[in-house]
Amino acid sequence: MRLRTRNDAPEVLPGVTGTARVGRRSSAVTARLRAGDVAVIDLVDMDRTTAQALVDAQVVAVLNAQPMVSGRYPNRGPQVLVDAGIPVVDQLGEAVVTDLTDGAVVRVHEGAAYLGDVAVARGREVDGALLTRLLADARDGLTSQLENFTHNASEFLRREQDLLLHGQGFPLPETAIAGRPVVVVVRGENLESELKSMGRFLTEQRPVLVGVDRAADDLLKAGRTPDIVVLSSGIDAALPSTKALKAATDVIAVVPEGISRDASAQLDRLGVRPRKVQTQASAEDVALLIADRQDASVIVGIGLHATLDDFLDRQRAGLASTYLTRLKVGRRLVDAATVPTLYSGRVRPLHLVLLVLVGIIALAAAISVTPVGQEWADQVGAWAGDLVDYLQGLTS
Repeated sequence: MRLRTRNDAPEVLPGVTGTARVGRRSSAVTARLRAGDVAVIDLVDMDRTTAQALVDAQVVAVLNAQPMVSGRYPNRGPQVLVDAGIPVVDQLGEAVVTDLTDGAVVRVHEGAAYLGDVAVARGREVDGALLTRLLADARDGLTSQLENFTHNASEFLRREQDLLLHGQGFPLPETAIAGRPVVVVVRGENLESELKSMGRFLTEQRPVLVGVDRAADDLLKAGRTPDIVVLSSGIDAALPSTKALKAATDVIAVVPEGISRDASAQLDRLGVRPRKVQTQASAEDVALLIADRQDASVIVGIGLHATLDDFLDRQRAGLASTYLTRLKVGRRLVDAATVPTLYSGRVRPLHLVLLVLVGIIALAAAISVTPVGQEWADQVGAWAGDLVDYLQGLTS
């Protein structure tokens, strides 16, 4: 009989292993994630924003009780996860949320979630080939979704007409906005590159900077201080850092009607007293509406949802809000991608000096080829020779 020795290596089980972070709401999970965790969520049709938050958190796997693509519309979130090489398992059912304890060590392998050697839930592995088929089928469901969207937009406008049409219910920010450009920053896939491309505009125009949720931290990281921070509601809202909150002149929290708990207590502990807006509109849309209400000269959006695919990829509650807000602020709104094309920068004094010098040189060159110019050149040469002789006489 062979005795086990200390040199025997422990058995390595297949798959990826990490600490489970479990939550019904995806925002509650993403706020607690750390690198190496396994995100366990209950979300139908994952949107790109949520998926990007999971990628940024460096999760090792994503487990979803619901289908990642239900077929209602071609949502973009699953593709973000697959492109990042993160294992994705969906349709795991209620068991993955109820049987996995938050903080437990879970192993993901071949479409199943394991606690030790015991499979607690089995689902469907979502890879590139499957995702391509699912998204192709989902495009056929767009017609019915657009019909529902028309109805939802009408209902949203009826409920929020005072806010959208008349600007009632917005707090008056301390930051002076009237007549100034405003840049609204939202976390998106091109945020870092768009901030970099707008460097000259931000430096020379000194616009009002509005950070939505954790985009305020992205502004600080880029060396820019947010003037206004707009926060999403909810006790599990993804709040920016204390440094970003306290650096801002104004902090505005969006609180939907009927919500029983929000982040007020957490903000109070940080010493932050936000002004509140009661609306079903998203924080991103509230930021745009505040800038429009305060008569900004132009509104530049960084990371905003700007295309039809982006609109459809929003959570259903936010789709009507996004659409109607764009109609309201459309005459002022410019996407960050167009700013480098439209804005070449201010004319600096150095540029004027160089222009004058080039003009003088060109004029002198033109005159020098004329008889009068040659005569002037001879006179200048004679004067220069006399001046040199005079200076040499003084030094000797």
